[in-house]
Amino acid sequence: MSKQFALLKERRFFPFFLTQFLGAFNDNVFKNALVIMIAFKVAENQVDILTNLAFGLFILPFFLFSAFAGQVADKYEKSMLIQRVKVFEIMVMLIACVGFYLNSVGLLIFVLFLMGSQSSLFGPVKYGYLPEKLSTDELIGGNAMVEASTFISILLGTILGGVLIALDSVFPVSFAVVMFAFLGFLAAKQIPNSPPADGSIKLDWHIWRATKNNLKFLPGNRVVFLSILGISWFWFFGSVFLAQMPNYARTVLQGNEHVVTVLLAMFSIGIGAGSLLCEKLSGRRVEIGLVPVGAMGLALFSFDLYCASVSWVNQGALNFQSFLQATGAWRVCLDLAMIGVFGGLYIVPLYALIQERSEKGHVSRVIAGNNIINALFMVVAALLGMVVLGALGMSIPQLFLITTALHVIVSLYIFTVVPEFLMRLVAWFLVSMVYRVKYKGLDNIPAEGPVVVVCNHVTFIDPLILGGRIRRPVRFVMYYKIFQQGLMKPLFKAAKTIPIASPKESIEIMESAFASVKAALDDNDVVGIFPEGALTADGHMAAFKKGIERIVAETPVTVVPMALNNLWGSYFSRYDKRVIDRRPRKLWAKVELIVGQPIPPEEVTAERLFEAVSELKAQAEIANPLSPKTDSKA
Repeated sequence: MSKQFALLKERRFFPFFLTQFLGAFNDNVFKNALVIMIAFKVAENQVDILTNLAFGLFILPFFLFSAFAGQVADKYEKSMLIQRVKVFEIMVMLIACVGFYLNSVGLLIFVLFLMGSQSSLFGPVKYGYLPEKLSTDELIGGNAMVEASTFISILLGTILGGVLIALDSVFPVSFAVVMFAFLGFLAAKQIPNSPPADGSIKLDWHIWRATKNNLKFLPGNRVVFLSILGISWFWFFGSVFLAQMPNYARTVLQGNEHVVTVLLAMFSIGIGAGSLLCEKLSGRRVEIGLVPVGAMGLALFSFDLYCASVSWVNQGALNFQSFLQATGAWRVCLDLAMIGVFGGLYIVPLYALIQERSEKGHVSRVIAGNNIINALFMVVAALLGMVVLGALGMSIPQLFLITTALHVIVSLYIFTVVPEFLMRLVAWFLVSMVYRVKYKGLDNIPAEGPVVVVCNHVTFIDPLILGGRIRRPVRFVMYYKIFQQGLMKPLFKAAKTIPIASPKESIEIMESAFASVKAALDDNDVVGIFPEGALTADGHMAAFKKGIERIVAETPVTVVPMALNNLWGSYFSRYDKRVIDRRPRKLWAKVELIVGQPIPPEEVTAERLFEAVSELKAQAEIANPLSPKTDSKA
């Protein structure tokens, strides 16, 4: 069984999973019932006004209460908070029953505001709970399960809400929303305790000041902040498409309400599949290299949806069956499903990255800030739709094209200012598509604080392989002549690679390198070194140079030895002396990365590290017919 599905057997995850699923499901049962009531029981000239009012009142609490909710989620025990939020949901749904009984759209819109308030309180607790209960290699799978179930619950809740409100009596929908709220409370009662992240927080009850302060500290961690912008952009992008689905189905495809359900189903199933696929593709780790893949897929299939829409031929009024038989229908369905799949690949790693990279005592407040910015982006998306479709009189396909163009611009901006995303993409592609990298002992690398990792040097792409598996960003020390290669230099600089030279070549470059290493360790970074100083020319390890001893003498830090196996003989090694003689050997070969036990600074010597790496190489489980009998000259 996949590890992410195995979490459903764990008490630390399943009650929480069930609670959030039932909450999202119940939200959408109520929301769709209300939308249909507005559509069929309100004067036509008031439908658009009330629909937009309902959307605005649902979003408003995320501006008002998210900052305060983030403080509360970091200050108090989370299972207790979740239970209280579910009690609040039950009370809100009882008010909804009164609204349904009185047929009062106004009261039900007020209930929608209360639901938005409940959701704004639950969000920071939800995403703050996951990193406390899940290990690093479970975080991507846990987030994938949450995101997949959220969109599936949206689909199922939307369908059930429409079915129930269409019945002659309001009792079924009233009973359903209260029952699901109560079941959510029972599930929440089983969530294990989660200690407060920072019990010393003093709550700021001033809404605007708390919101301002919450947003102010977000840019402190640049990667986390830009990840939040990336998530917010996804909600902008997704809300543009989802908000237009009813009118798109009616005016472009000439379909009825059942066609709308088909389109929403394709998108939701795609999101679920893409989210669950993340764990498989990422090797159960937070792999942000998937984010550019997701961004490219979103651009490609949203553009194709535009093309399919403008080429759609009017085939008359379509119901469920006739739509599926219509020319071009499956292309539209595939586009929406793949937008969902790549959306899952895009958003799940970003949520996991925020949880992993945020300070432990600030996770819920970071999520609160994320929710505020998400809400702002969704409001702007609604305004864009109103301007493009209303003021400018453009078509829905043209709105899709404009959104796609904006998506390309935003993505290029994010990946330019944070090149780590693209670099991780290259590393992920290499270790996932070119080689099959097995690894042992990654947990030996400390999750926090300064550390030096050392490894044998077999191929030109060793840094990519190591960077693609080590969970923290690594600043590698690189020979200056390679660093200065024209086209690659901007990439190396973006990766904060440290160029070094021998004292005979340039004493200035060498001293600058040691100063940069010291500064990186002072900043609690991971520094990667290949102590041999050059690629192996014959598959054997060369003696380690003494530079590592100077580094540890200047900055006493832990050193972690590592060994790469089964790369000698590959295209990127020096097995063939001339490049023209090289051929792509060992594609999809099983490469082994073994990480040894950390060595304290007082025990670090070049000889000790050489022995440690040699011992790790001797543990290789993979036979390499091209390797010499021993990898050591010692």
